[in-house]
Amino acid sequence: MKKIHFREWGIESPRYWGMLAVLAAVVAIAGFATLYMEHEGHWVTGMNNQIVWGIPHVFAIFLIVAASGALNVASIGSVFGKKVFKPLAPLSGLLAMTLLIGGLLVLVLDLGQPARLIVAMTTYNFKSIFAWNIYLYVGFLAIVAVYLFTMMERKAMGYTRSVGTFAFVWRLALTTGTGSIFGFLVARQGYDAAIMAPMFIIMSFAYGLAIYLLVLMFTFKTDGRELGDKLIARLKNLLGVFVAAVLYFTVVYHLTNLYGTENHAYEAFILRDGGIYTTLFWGGWILAGCLIPMGIIYHPALGKSRGALVAACSLVILGGFAAIYVIVIGGQAFPMAMFPDKTIIASGFYDGVNGDPLSYSPSLPEFLLGIGGIAVALLATLVAVRVLRFLPESLADDVADPHAAAKGA
Repeated sequence: MKKIHFREWGIESPRYWGMLAVLAAVVAIAGFATLYMEHEGHWVTGMNNQIVWGIPHVFAIFLIVAASGALNVASIGSVFGKKVFKPLAPLSGLLAMTLLIGGLLVLVLDLGQPARLIVAMTTYNFKSIFAWNIYLYVGFLAIVAVYLFTMMERKAMGYTRSVGTFAFVWRLALTTGTGSIFGFLVARQGYDAAIMAPMFIIMSFAYGLAIYLLVLMFTFKTDGRELGDKLIARLKNLLGVFVAAVLYFTVVYHLTNLYGTENHAYEAFILRDGGIYTTLFWGGWILAGCLIPMGIIYHPALGKSRGALVAACSLVILGGFAAIYVIVIGGQAFPMAMFPDKTIIASGFYDGVNGDPLSYSPSLPEFLLGIGGIAVALLATLVAVRVLRFLPESLADDVADPHAAAKGA
């Protein structure tokens, strides 16, 4: 195998600085939106005493889940010994860190009162999954930073596989912890399911890889670097498997709920009577996020088109946002059974009703805060690839995988 050289991203300066300026402007707008919500108070958001996690949490959870999945490419190369994936590993580790930072930033700013962060950092209730996740998130950043160091420093390369294995196990624990936030919430009928943890893991694989593919193709195309069809085909087929697995876990989750009579009302709410949640479930989560991308990926002609692959990855990401929205917001919109088998005459907590699809309408500042988290992740990524050597000079088939190229010939 030919030696692969890495160098900084080298697109022309005006275009590069223009992209940074746009992303910085988005981050600044998100900052002003955060200040507005903090100054005016909770009432300017769409949240209420039933929906306490709004659209910023959807963005934050999506970014955190995708961060874990973005590291999957590096894990395949170093942990499972697939040499063709090793040149892709530095960018994989970088995206894992930047996506997590973007998600955590949104999460912190959505606390309502920034001073609460000090309480969260100094007071731990280890019976709470949230306390566990603080260690998981911070630990993930530190471990991936060391992992990147072993990949990019010649003297430390002998430790890459050991550190990579540790990072692989840690990220599985991280995504398990994120999914368990919902799996452990027994009070909410839409949560309280052990399958949430593995479902979030497979979601992370799909969403992280979709983002990775888009960033990889964008950076190589804009800088005029060659990206081989064989390598793209491998990543594309891997994405198809992950998307199919997301669909499988989704079906199992809802079939399991339908088996229990106590969950029939919730399933009717999500699958049939939930208004926007039903629309997002079928149109976003299932159709746009799973069925259409799988159709594109496995289509004989579309599967070979780079443009179609970009569309498939974009749909997987949009479907991921729809899935997290249905889980997070839809799970709260269906009210808790405060007094089972009792008739509630009046209550400000929506108990005793079958769910109100209009109980939450996201406000513009909330959207801006969530988009700001994505902008932070992209901004950090573009700066890093510009100043450090995260990208190979070429990933042509005869460079990245000469054996596959020979077979193809």
